[in-house]
Amino acid sequence: MNNKETEVQPDGISRKQFLSLSGKSIIAGAAGAVALNGLVDNNAYAQSTNKKALSPPANIPPSLEEPIVLEQWKSDADQKSAPTPTPLPPDRRIGYAIVGLGHLSLEELLPALNNCKKSKLAALVSASPDKMKKVAQQYGISPENCYDYKNYDRLKDNKDVDVIYIVLPNGLHKEFVIRGAKAGKHILCEKPMANTADECRDMIAACNKAGVKLMIAYRIHYQPHNRKLREILTAKEFGLVKYVEASNSQSTANVDHWRHKKALAGGGALPDIGLYCLNTTRFILDAEPEEVFAYSYSTPGNPLFAEVEEMVSWQMRFANGIYASCTTHYDVHESRHYRVNCQKGWLHLDKAYAYKGQKLKTARADGMLERQEDLGIAEIDQFGAEMDHFSDCILKNKKPFTPGEEGLQDHILMEAIYQSAKEGKPIKIKGLGSKNTWRGPEPEL
Repeated sequence: MNNKETEVQPDGISRKQFLSLSGKSIIAGAAGAVALNGLVDNNAYAQSTNKKALSPPANIPPSLEEPIVLEQWKSDADQKSAPTPTPLPPDRRIGYAIVGLGHLSLEELLPALNNCKKSKLAALVSASPDKMKKVAQQYGISPENCYDYKNYDRLKDNKDVDVIYIVLPNGLHKEFVIRGAKAGKHILCEKPMANTADECRDMIAACNKAGVKLMIAYRIHYQPHNRKLREILTAKEFGLVKYVEASNSQSTANVDHWRHKKALAGGGALPDIGLYCLNTTRFILDAEPEEVFAYSYSTPGNPLFAEVEEMVSWQMRFANGIYASCTTHYDVHESRHYRVNCQKGWLHLDKAYAYKGQKLKTARADGMLERQEDLGIAEIDQFGAEMDHFSDCILKNKKPFTPGEEGLQDHILMEAIYQSAKEGKPIKIKGLGSKNTWRGPEPEL
């Protein structure tokens, strides 16, 4: 007898018997599920392990904005998949004109627009005709939809453009926001909103007068890890918040870059990257600081910091005794994180302000143990999410979640921080209010 025919299979039958039974199982399967000679019925096995595996037909909703619900294939032991994408047809998406073709536009915004559900690229504005020509060819933008800074106002006559996205140096924001508003286009403006609080007020007034929406691009408000942490704090799962530690730092090298020119940047590390510590802390606490105390430093003789500051460290005092301690630096290895310390535990978000790679960890007591957990949350394109939120606000005539007043409040606080660092004393805040009341509805992400 051939040894292969008597080789024992894992379930205790011979190979010849297994092949014979497999054939019978296939035939029987056509008529119904049958267990043969000790073979395990798959449905019975799934039930015995308490795992649910349903396969209903796909649910096709009538609305384009509702996801198609596909049949379930994972067991309930695994993380659920995200809903299926719900893109609008291209002719119904909101058209964006991107003003400025620097790092952020080329590396993040234009690729994100390719994958947006409610937004699309409609026009380009740049002072570099050669660069713009190449980018236009790459993204299929016709020459008539390409503008320079002088004929920028002609966007008024472009029916393909609904939104102007200002991605210029901070010192140019006011001019191009006001010109864009006069052209009758909604405005999405990068942060920081401007160079001063007074400039912010002028920008808000211009958009209100023109009857257009103004949103500031605070992408952290649309990032899932930061939103989940905020949700946990709101539910008081770790008790009351006591204090926050936040840091956002990086190393710069090009002395000729606009970030090191005060007229274009408005300041150094604080408005560029320290703003994330400031704004995100306000966002997750859903509260406004009552007082700030700050310290600033720049290395003498370093040409990088001849006009703007190298480092700022500050504290913010909120109601109910909550404190936030924040630091931003322009001459250290990249570090972006914050920790919220609560009565019953802490929440720590690493790479909190980065474009990707966020890691959310929590800790709390569990008897004699400290239970630390890593919360696995699927990443999304933060830039696509913020643009789609603004597009949704335009389509449904809603106020943006991060309107111009959000940017103004940050500038009021930054001016108080600079004043405190200069005078060496705490500064009381005379901002828009003790609690944020100016945001629009929560984004639908």
